[in-house]
Amino acid sequence: MEIQIRFRKRIPGLKSQKIKRLLKKALKDLVNHDVELSILFTDDNHISQLNRRYLGRDSVTNVLAFPMSGGSSTDVDSGLLGDVVVSVDTAIRESKDLGVPLNETIYRLLIHGVLHLLNYDHEKSSEEALRMEKEEHRLLALIMEDV
Repeated sequence: MEIQIRFRKRIPGLKSQKIKRLLKKALKDLVNHDVELSILFTDDNHISQLNRRYLGRDSVTNVLAFPMSGGSSTDVDSGLLGDVVVSVDTAIRESKDLGVPLNETIYRLLIHGVLHLLNYDHEKSSEEALRMEKEEHRLLALIMEDV
Protein backbone atom coordinates (compact mmCIF):
# COMPACT_ATOMS: atom_id res chain seq x y z
CA MET A 1 0.00 0.00 0.00
CA GLU A 2 1.40 3.35 -1.02
CA ILE A 3 0.31 6.42 0.93
CA GLN A 4 1.96 9.71 0.11
CA ILE A 5 1.58 12.56 2.57
CA ARG A 6 2.44 16.18 1.91
CA PHE A 7 2.21 18.97 4.46
CA ARG A 8 1.54 22.51 3.29
CA LYS A 9 0.59 23.06 6.91
CA ARG A 10 1.93 20.96 9.78
CA ILE A 11 -0.26 19.30 12.38
CA PRO A 12 0.98 19.68 15.93
CA GLY A 13 1.89 16.30 17.40
CA LEU A 14 1.14 14.12 14.35
CA LYS A 15 3.77 12.31 12.32
CA SER A 16 3.48 10.93 8.79
CA GLN A 17 4.44 7.40 9.79
CA LYS A 18 1.65 7.11 12.36
CA ILE A 19 -0.93 8.52 9.94
CA LYS A 20 0.21 6.03 7.28
CA ARG A 21 0.09 3.08 9.68
CA LEU A 22 -3.44 3.86 10.84
CA LEU A 23 -4.74 4.57 7.35
CA LYS A 24 -3.27 1.33 6.06
CA LYS A 25 -5.23 -0.51 8.74
CA ALA A 26 -8.46 1.18 7.63
CA LEU A 27 -7.74 0.59 3.94
CA LYS A 28 -6.98 -3.10 4.49
CA ASP A 29 -10.40 -3.37 6.12
CA LEU A 30 -12.10 -1.61 3.19
CA VAL A 31 -10.39 -3.02 0.10
CA ASN A 32 -8.88 -6.41 -0.59
CA HIS A 33 -5.85 -5.25 -2.55
CA ASP A 34 -3.05 -2.71 -2.49
CA VAL A 35 -4.02 0.84 -3.26
CA GLU A 36 -2.32 4.18 -3.76
CA LEU A 37 -3.50 7.25 -1.91
CA SER A 38 -2.24 10.81 -1.76
CA ILE A 39 -2.94 13.10 1.19
CA LEU A 40 -2.38 16.83 1.44
CA PHE A 41 -2.65 18.77 4.68
CA THR A 42 -3.21 22.45 3.97
CA ASP A 43 -4.83 25.61 5.29
CA ASP A 44 -8.28 27.18 4.91
CA ASN A 45 -7.22 29.55 2.14
CA HIS A 46 -5.82 26.79 -0.07
CA ILE A 47 -8.69 24.32 0.47
CA SER A 48 -11.13 27.14 -0.30
CA GLN A 49 -9.33 27.76 -3.61
CA LEU A 50 -9.47 24.03 -4.46
CA ASN A 51 -13.15 23.85 -3.51
CA ARG A 52 -13.96 26.79 -5.77
CA ARG A 53 -11.82 25.61 -8.69
CA TYR A 54 -12.84 21.96 -8.79
CA LEU A 55 -16.28 21.84 -7.18
CA GLY A 56 -17.58 25.34 -7.86
CA ARG A 57 -18.20 25.95 -4.16
CA ASP A 58 -16.99 29.27 -2.80
CA SER A 59 -16.37 28.18 0.77
CA VAL A 60 -13.92 26.66 3.20
CA THR A 61 -14.43 22.98 3.94
CA ASN A 62 -12.78 20.47 6.22
CA VAL A 63 -11.94 17.78 3.66
CA LEU A 64 -12.01 17.29 -0.11
CA ALA A 65 -11.69 14.01 -2.00
CA PHE A 66 -10.61 13.68 -5.61
CA PRO A 67 -11.07 10.12 -6.88
CA MET A 68 -8.78 8.84 -9.60
CA SER A 69 -11.55 6.59 -10.84
CA GLY A 70 -14.60 7.55 -12.79
CA GLY A 71 -16.63 6.35 -9.84
CA SER A 72 -17.00 2.68 -10.69
CA SER A 73 -15.85 -0.17 -8.49
CA THR A 74 -13.83 -1.52 -11.41
CA ASP A 75 -11.83 1.68 -11.49
CA VAL A 76 -11.25 1.49 -7.73
CA ASP A 77 -9.94 -2.05 -8.21
CA SER A 78 -7.12 -0.58 -10.33
CA GLY A 79 -5.47 0.46 -7.09
CA LEU A 80 -5.40 4.20 -7.69
CA LEU A 81 -7.77 5.65 -5.12
CA GLY A 82 -7.06 9.36 -5.44
CA ASP A 83 -6.30 12.40 -3.34
CA VAL A 84 -7.62 13.56 0.02
CA VAL A 85 -7.07 17.17 1.09
CA VAL A 86 -7.58 18.20 4.73
CA SER A 87 -7.70 21.74 6.07
CA VAL A 88 -5.66 21.74 9.27
CA ASP A 89 -7.18 25.11 10.23
CA THR A 90 -10.71 23.75 10.05
CA ALA A 91 -9.71 20.51 11.78
CA ILE A 92 -8.29 22.50 14.71
CA ARG A 93 -11.54 24.50 15.01
CA GLU A 94 -13.70 21.36 14.79
CA SER A 95 -11.55 19.63 17.37
CA LYS A 96 -12.03 22.50 19.82
CA ASP A 97 -15.77 22.82 19.06
CA LEU A 98 -16.38 19.09 19.53
CA GLY A 99 -14.05 18.77 22.51
CA VAL A 100 -12.09 15.89 20.97
CA PRO A 101 -8.34 15.52 20.47
CA LEU A 102 -6.98 16.97 17.23
CA ASN A 103 -5.55 13.63 16.11
CA GLU A 104 -9.01 12.03 16.33
CA THR A 105 -10.51 14.83 14.23
CA ILE A 106 -7.75 14.42 11.63
CA TYR A 107 -8.30 10.64 11.44
CA ARG A 108 -12.07 11.13 11.12
CA LEU A 109 -11.59 13.58 8.24
CA LEU A 110 -9.13 11.24 6.51
CA ILE A 111 -11.57 8.33 6.80
CA HIS A 112 -14.37 10.55 5.51
CA GLY A 113 -12.26 11.49 2.50
CA VAL A 114 -11.26 7.88 1.80
CA LEU A 115 -14.90 6.80 1.94
CA HIS A 116 -15.70 9.44 -0.68
CA LEU A 117 -12.94 7.95 -2.84
CA LEU A 118 -14.70 4.59 -2.50
CA ASN A 119 -17.96 6.06 -3.82
CA TYR A 120 -19.70 6.83 -0.51
CA ASP A 121 -21.65 10.07 -0.81
CA HIS A 122 -23.58 11.55 2.11
CA GLU A 123 -25.08 14.21 -0.18
CA LYS A 124 -27.03 11.69 -2.31
CA SER A 125 -29.66 10.78 0.27
CA SER A 126 -30.31 10.50 3.98
CA GLU A 127 -29.90 6.72 3.69
CA GLU A 128 -26.51 7.10 2.06
CA ALA A 129 -25.52 9.70 4.67
CA LEU A 130 -26.40 7.25 7.44
CA ARG A 131 -24.52 4.41 5.72
CA MET A 132 -21.44 6.62 5.37
CA GLU A 133 -21.67 7.87 8.96
CA LYS A 134 -21.88 4.31 10.33
CA GLU A 135 -18.87 3.23 8.29
CA GLU A 136 -16.94 6.32 9.38
CA HIS A 137 -17.63 5.55 13.06
CA ARG A 138 -16.73 1.88 12.62
CA LEU A 139 -13.42 2.64 10.93
CA LEU A 140 -12.52 5.39 13.37
CA ALA A 141 -13.07 2.97 16.27
CA LEU A 142 -10.94 0.38 14.45
CA ILE A 143 -7.93 2.66 14.03
CA MET A 144 -8.28 4.41 17.40
CA GLU A 145 -7.57 1.02 19.02
CA ASP A 146 -3.94 1.58 17.96
CA VAL A 147 -3.62 5.19 19.13
